[in-house]
Amino acid sequence: MKEITITLPRKRAFKNVFQFKTTLLETEPPIWRRIQVPETYTFYDLHVAIQDAMAWLDYHLHMFEIGAPPWPKGRIRIECPFGVEDIEEKDFLLTTEIFLKDFIKEPGDHCLYTYDFGDNWQLDVVLEKILPRESKAEYPICLDGKLAAPLEDSGGVPGYYDCVKAIKKKDDSEGLLTWVGRWRPDEFNPKKVKFDNPRRRLKFALRD
Repeated sequence: MKEITITLPRKRAFKNVFQFKTTLLETEPPIWRRIQVPETYTFYDLHVAIQDAMAWLDYHLHMFEIGAPPWPKGRIRIECPFGVEDIEEKDFLLTTEIFLKDFIKEPGDHCLYTYDFGDNWQLDVVLEKILPRESKAEYPICLDGKLAAPLEDSGGVPGYYDCVKAIKKKDDSEGLLTWVGRWRPDEFNPKKVKFDNPRRRLKFALRD
């Protein structure tokens, strides 16, 4: 097994921000978010921002994939720093060690983000713009989005739609209304998104 190095995230000076649109695949209408993050972010930092924008709790493993050509080794896998002992492929990178700008360089570049290999949530992450940093802004920022993200452990896309159906029909025959609580699929307010510190998040995870 390859030697694993985990670097704690840290704040870095930056002049520009990357504006991404993240879209949860296989949802119609699509569930999406538009976020801005520092250009100096690693893929782990971006992972934390996506989790927070989706109101997920970072309970599960994640990875990013970047498409085949023009990369000489084909499809690039950028794995989270946990559970790597179960990865059969020897050729992978770690989210904590790879900067966004190593692979995401210009508008239109994108990657696939997968979270929770059981529910298998997959988001298309597209770089829309590279913009100068605004001096009074505090990054990351969630600019916009549509629909609430599925709840953790709701059973993937089919389970998400079961929850939506139960709410619309007010049907608690299977206990879904009780389980979802106050969650409502149509409710999302970008102003309520709170972003965690990636360093604190990783240190907490390593402690466990």
